[in-house]
Amino acid sequence: MTTAALRFQRHLPTWRDGLYALALGAAIALCGTAFAATPVPQGPLVTTDWLAQNLDNAKVRVIEVSVNPGLYERSHVPGAVNFSWHSDLNDKVRRDIVGKEAFEALLSKAGVAPDTMVVLYGDTSNWFAAWGAWVFDIYGVKDVKLLDGGRKKWEAENRPLNNRVPEPVTTTYRVANVNTQLRARLSDALAVAEGRSDARLVDIRSADEYTGKVFAPAGVPELSVRAGHIPGAANVPWGQAVREDGTFKSAEELKKLYAAAGIDGSKPIITYCRIGERSSHTWFALSKILGYEVRNYDGSWTEYGNAVGVPITNPAGTLWAAK
Repeated sequence: MTTAALRFQRHLPTWRDGLYALALGAAIALCGTAFAATPVPQGPLVTTDWLAQNLDNAKVRVIEVSVNPGLYERSHVPGAVNFSWHSDLNDKVRRDIVGKEAFEALLSKAGVAPDTMVVLYGDTSNWFAAWGAWVFDIYGVKDVKLLDGGRKKWEAENRPLNNRVPEPVTTTYRVANVNTQLRARLSDALAVAEGRSDARLVDIRSADEYTGKVFAPAGVPELSVRAGHIPGAANVPWGQAVREDGTFKSAEELKKLYAAAGIDGSKPIITYCRIGERSSHTWFALSKILGYEVRNYDGSWTEYGNAVGVPITNPAGTLWAAK
């Protein structure tokens, strides 16, 4: 071999290393550019645009929580796992939220790990997805966001849908802390009604439900024997917190909305509705978007309106037995 050939052979590894370094640097730069195009949202919401760009992100688990039967089975966000509000996020025997062990098993089967970002979405403007967010918060899941606008906005924008059920790799999820302070009980609501607590009650039902004109929304079974509301509660129907497309109004708009009803975050807040799902939507707006101290009373009017010996306010004077 000639002297020139030997000199070239000695320098070949160096040239190869240099080319490899250049290629690796270019790949990293491209990946960085792609990541920068879809930064992880800092707040409690993700947009439909962001989710559409992150459907293949291994660190994101999309979970649908809807109430209408068969909706998920017909079509859903690609890769989304289905959680039933009735049987997965509620206890099947007790009138209670899902228990700790069952919740751990649920998340493990869904492939949720401690570093997974969970994106929840659902029908009816995310009522039940917000319930899911509340339950997830009770059990200390760190990174949970709602898809702003839920199914309604995703479908209106003709985003991709399919009916394939994913099979995520099972994890071993463990709950580290249970935050019971996010949940209000009958005794907490009664303390406000009787003036023994300075917490503010927010009734998020319709004006007709609040005044006692009707017992439940149209087409919904009546679950209480009395109509009206808890004494002292302010009425801010949940729908006032969202726009026509189902997305939440801005933080500034939400502050003005609730401040007009005397809810400004200066005192602890308890939200309630009929069975706790619509009130979890308002809990999310007040707690996650505005940062107020809020508990959701999931017993809501179904429990309070049937309780013996508690005061109610019934401006309409509607009597269950005299309908």
